[in-house]
Amino acid sequence: MAEHDDHPAYPVGLRLNGRRVVVVGGGQVAQRRLPALIAAGADITLVSPSATPSVEAMADTGEIRWERRRYQDGDLTDTWYALVASSDAEANDAASAEAERTRTWCVRSDDAEAATAWTPATGRSEGITVAVLTTTSQGRDPRHSAAVRDAIVEGLRDGTLAAPHHRTRAPGVALVGGGPGDPDLITVRGRRLLAEADVVIADRLGPRDLLDELPPHVEVIDAAKIPYGRYMAQEAINQALIDHAKAGRSVVRLKGGDPFVFGRGMEEAQALAAEGIACTVVPGISSSISVPGAAGIPVTHRGVAHEFTVVSGHVAPDDPRSLVDWKALARLRGTLVLLMAVDKIGPISQALIAHGKSPDTPVALVQEGTTAAQRRVDATLADVGERAVAEEVRPPAVIVIGDVVAVGTDRPVGTDRPVGTDRPVGTDRPAGTED
Repeated sequence: MAEHDDHPAYPVGLRLNGRRVVVVGGGQVAQRRLPALIAAGADITLVSPSATPSVEAMADTGEIRWERRRYQDGDLTDTWYALVASSDAEANDAASAEAERTRTWCVRSDDAEAATAWTPATGRSEGITVAVLTTTSQGRDPRHSAAVRDAIVEGLRDGTLAAPHHRTRAPGVALVGGGPGDPDLITVRGRRLLAEADVVIADRLGPRDLLDELPPHVEVIDAAKIPYGRYMAQEAINQALIDHAKAGRSVVRLKGGDPFVFGRGMEEAQALAAEGIACTVVPGISSSISVPGAAGIPVTHRGVAHEFTVVSGHVAPDDPRSLVDWKALARLRGTLVLLMAVDKIGPISQALIAHGKSPDTPVALVQEGTTAAQRRVDATLADVGERAVAEEVRPPAVIVIGDVVAVGTDRPVGTDRPVGTDRPVGTDRPAGTED
């Protein structure tokens, strides 16, 4: 191939479904390349005396056939494509020579210049495959290829590379979980759908910074439910979703956390279904686990907590509307995570103690978790009600009850302040950074 070094590689997409592919070597290279070959439907034979545990699992589940031996001449008979990736240089040379004789396109991980094919840096986004090969006067540059691929795929995923008037999604509604607050914690799919939207109906607890990135033509409707303040009634939200979808618009209902974790997402999905409107649900990172994690608190920990329970605290234990079995929760040894419970934490802590929970149980209140305004207040079950009032803890805040509160390093994850302080965390860093 040396005589053709000055010529660029010819890009082509191989359709390998049902066609024989041979992989020589079962190490890290094979582990990385095999999933894509399996996804392409190739009839794969692995030739190698050993393999990584992940590659061995592919053989055990029948995704590939494994010949547990060294390469032998003739292994590439009737092969359409070969990947030579063993640590045996002699076997690699022999397999490459056979591929040349049999006119089998062959990739070599150890010597790209001796190969007849190169593997591009590949990425995928919603039915589009991006494959990048770069060459310089000195040869190939795989790192540059990977960087270009990442930039293109990211642009496709977040919508920045979409044509101005190109619609990739039919009119309808997407219930998008925006995560706990940090705009970087929304899912890739959620961010892409947001970029494609005609109308965005946004909660107060969603990643508000992302709204500033929307094009001017996008209509943004404020559906904030402010505790003890102004709010958009759920019936009005449902009707807005229905009206805009029926008008042929792509609508994103941007919610904080996950749509189905105390987010009334199912109520909205049911209202849309009753009107025959297509609805896509995009899960989000729930604040119930992400906010404690951002404050350095694991909701489970070996030898400390084998379960965690997430509870809505928007009504007090003695309220007839409460559906929570507080007596049963008091008996649990694991972690209790309370959402929407700031103003009810006093009665809740008293109920847990009355049902047998130790007054010394550690408690942490994490306000504005994952944002630049995050702060953590530590207490015990006996005094958490008083501490919440004295420290003026305000919603949104996640309350963690259990021994995991005392587990961790000397500092919250990503911060420069000790765990357990009640000072604001991360306020000397720009908005949007992860604590």
